[in-house]
Amino acid sequence: MPGTSRMPVSLRNSFTVKKGSSSSQLLSLNIDLFRNIIFFLFLLRWTRKGLLQLKGRGVLGTFADAYIAIRRNLYGLFLRAPGVRSQVQKQVSEAITKLQGKLVPSGPGVVRYLNLPKEGWSEETVMKELQNLAGMDHTRWEDGFVSGAVYHGGDSLIKIQTEAFGKFTVANPIHPDVFPGVRKMEAEIVSMVLALFNAPSGAAGVTTSGGTESILMACLSARQKAYAERGVTEPEMILPETGHTAFRKAGSYFGIKVHLVACPAPNYQVDIRSVTRLVNSNTVLLVGSAPNFPHGIIDDISALSKLAIKRKIPLHVDCCLGSFLVPFLEKAGFETELFDFRLKGVTSISCDTHKYGFAPKGNSTVLYRDTTLRSYQYFISPDWSGGVYASPSIAGSRPGALIAGCWASLMSVGEAGYIEACSSIVGATKKIIEAIQENPGLHNDLEVLGHPLVSVVAFNSKTLDIYDIADAMSAKGWHLNSLQNPPAIHVAVTLPIVKVWEKLVSDLEAVIEGEKEKERVRIVEGKGAKGKSVGDSAALYGVAGSLPNKSVVVELASGFLDTLYKA
Repeated sequence: MPGTSRMPVSLRNSFTVKKGSSSSQLLSLNIDLFRNIIFFLFLLRWTRKGLLQLKGRGVLGTFADAYIAIRRNLYGLFLRAPGVRSQVQKQVSEAITKLQGKLVPSGPGVVRYLNLPKEGWSEETVMKELQNLAGMDHTRWEDGFVSGAVYHGGDSLIKIQTEAFGKFTVANPIHPDVFPGVRKMEAEIVSMVLALFNAPSGAAGVTTSGGTESILMACLSARQKAYAERGVTEPEMILPETGHTAFRKAGSYFGIKVHLVACPAPNYQVDIRSVTRLVNSNTVLLVGSAPNFPHGIIDDISALSKLAIKRKIPLHVDCCLGSFLVPFLEKAGFETELFDFRLKGVTSISCDTHKYGFAPKGNSTVLYRDTTLRSYQYFISPDWSGGVYASPSIAGSRPGALIAGCWASLMSVGEAGYIEACSSIVGATKKIIEAIQENPGLHNDLEVLGHPLVSVVAFNSKTLDIYDIADAMSAKGWHLNSLQNPPAIHVAVTLPIVKVWEKLVSDLEAVIEGEKEKERVRIVEGKGAKGKSVGDSAALYGVAGSLPNKSVVVELASGFLDTLYKA
């Protein structure tokens, strides 16, 4: 058009190419920048993790952790080598078959019920078969030969519990309007246990199915609190290596990294300095035991409380085993330590009413310093098509009969009864400790671990294989607990054991003398003092337990769990 200038075609094409080239270069620069940012954030995250590791474990501890991890992985590869794997698998299979032979009844007289009967049995037939099942060959806990396991409050208490069961067999606390009596009893159980542990005004709690669920709920509450109040998305908790394994289960279930802290000899309490070093911005919970399961030792809860207050971190005290003994130690005239809500840093406590509270199995409590902490364990679904759903813990429906049995137990035994039980149980424990430390037939070979104050005494041997002693005690009918790291045996004293603690001591003397005689014979025969350990405890803890990679133990334990469901 007249008066309009036109760009030459060659120049126009050149401009277009340059413009496209600039856009491509800009895009490339943006991609590179994005990659660099991602790499920088990745590097920053893992640098931070490395620094926290160094702060928590120190240089030597970090190298030790790395060495253990490398050794474990290399040994795992060795166990998976073709020739080795087949041998390991063969031995594991043999061990599991042997275990099944012990646990699963067999033979021509054994009848298995794998399908529903075509017609329902008569009451007489059902009761007869139940009697047969109750009479199956078993370790005689009734005679006091079982460590822990059965926390028996007496035949008269069992009769009361059975009647309570009968009255509330169909009750379910998820329907408090239908079963108001169960709601009342559950609230009163929580109130009574809170009072035992000197809870402040405004404290709260719930009942659970057992100590594991109580611990799970306390860990969940701590995790949720940290997320809601501090935005923590990579939660960590710090616990003694002797802390109940339910804390490790909570870590696995809820994605909480678990730091285990050593409990060194001679006191076997958690090392407070190590705990302090491990605290960081991701820490959501500190843990102490009162007492712990393995050795019966009460951790330094006062020191943990001070640390919890200083760093503004929740502190959970696991009293599942101590339950209705530790609150009564002082009134029963025994040495004790502060461990409960009187320490300001303690924010939650787990207590099993089904242990030394003598309630039926399936009863426990988790207690909180205030209702806000409790609310963090709640599950509420406001928009479900089935209606608004809310539950205080893992279970939905729960057996009201168990709550009734627990309430009946607490009301029947009462404070005076629990003080008397504490006096008997802890008194017998101290007599066993005294025998091990002063009896000439025991103190030269056995050593009590730490300074236990409650119902558990753990001991190892300075001269003999402790697992051989455990197996020899099993041969005499005792069902004691074998421990590892360090190798030891523990006895959790119950009311049935109170009646036979002297036989326990005399059998220990006989077993030790028998093991020493075996050594003397081997020396005379020129075979050396130490023989090959062949018992179950020696096999599991002495041999498999000493491997740097625990995959064999995991397979054995998995096989044990499978066996439980073999009809």
